[in-house]
Amino acid sequence: MSTPPATQSLAFRVMRLCRPSFHVDTPLLLDPSDLILGEDIFDDPLAATHLPPLIDTHLTNPIDSSDLSYRSRFLLQNPSDSFGLSGLLVLPQSFGAIYLGETFCSYVSINNSSNFEVRDIVIKAEMQTERQRILLLDTSKTPVESIRASGRYDFIVEHDVKELGAHTLVCTALYTDGDGERKYLPQFFKFIVANPLSVRTKVRVVKETTYLEACIENHTKTNLYMDQVEFEPAPNWSAKILKADEHKSKDNSPSREIFKPPVLVKSGGGIRNYLYQLSLSSHGSAESNVLGKLQITWRTNLGEPGRLQTQQILGTPITPKEIELHVAEVPSAINLDRPFLVHLNLTNQTDRELGPFEVWLSQDDTLDEKTVMINGLQTMELSQLEAFGSTDFYLNLIATKLGVQKITGITVFDKSEKKTYAPLPDLEIFVDMH
Repeated sequence: MSTPPATQSLAFRVMRLCRPSFHVDTPLLLDPSDLILGEDIFDDPLAATHLPPLIDTHLTNPIDSSDLSYRSRFLLQNPSDSFGLSGLLVLPQSFGAIYLGETFCSYVSINNSSNFEVRDIVIKAEMQTERQRILLLDTSKTPVESIRASGRYDFIVEHDVKELGAHTLVCTALYTDGDGERKYLPQFFKFIVANPLSVRTKVRVVKETTYLEACIENHTKTNLYMDQVEFEPAPNWSAKILKADEHKSKDNSPSREIFKPPVLVKSGGGIRNYLYQLSLSSHGSAESNVLGKLQITWRTNLGEPGRLQTQQILGTPITPKEIELHVAEVPSAINLDRPFLVHLNLTNQTDRELGPFEVWLSQDDTLDEKTVMINGLQTMELSQLEAFGSTDFYLNLIATKLGVQKITGITVFDKSEKKTYAPLPDLEIFVDMH
């Protein structure tokens, strides 16, 4: 903090406005019975009968307030006293730590320390960071008329902290002193903004589903209670949070959905993990590797709020398939050397028309003979598919071997683009006798 020159009549004083803290009694309080009795004294039936009334009588005697020896100051008078909380609150004794995402609130007082009245005071308060300078207060249009000798003028400024590093609260005053001289007073109050949380993310792709793991670590000296940790997906993405199974009584409680309890992240390195399942919309495509961002809101022990938003989280670009071929239905009973129909569905996942198509069973490179093959024409013709359209068709197959067999190599060929798509994954069936 800068100090005003001795020639100045005015001086700024700044006090940070924040919630008080609990007053904790540090002396260790004890129960008198722990000093005069052993742990196993009440194992004796005679002692268990006669001692408790005597101890209760001693402890319930009122304490003489005129006893200046304070001989009972370390005695535990009430079980709740063991918590060390006296029921009092303590006002902040220092400027304290300021964290990203909080609201900096300050009580500013401009004092007239001279013996004369000062007039026409124009006051400005600005927050200066490494990147910008933000105006918090300006009385240029309505100057303070006067501040009497030994008087003061008070005001409150607020600023949402959105940058890390050095910050400076710049307070200036332009005024007319007792001699009629126009003077300028600048004062600077510096502080550092630290990061309350670290957010580490991991992105994993399993088949066509993307999973995002977020690990939140508390770097402050107080507990943080997470009101919300929400993932905002990028366009064409949807997100679903995955949670561990909970007790049924909790799941069925209607109030649990309305009043969601905050999640505790303990001070000094406490960690909480979140898992999200991300999916591309059926008619969308991932034009970039941007997945989205996290919105985090929390409160401290006495309810002071904080809010952070992460940068865009990047993932592995996913190239969507042009077509999707999947099995809709397989007969429950398949007999040896008897034809059977497999119900298939082909979907166009692009915004343009595709086809016509041909469907066949491709040949393996191995020398093993196929045990499941097409019954009849080896190639099936399918008509064109409109944008995002689909069609159902049936493949007539026959199995030539008993037991568990595989239908392999169901392949789709686009006749228009002369393009062969990846074959359908192998499908296991059980072949029985007639």
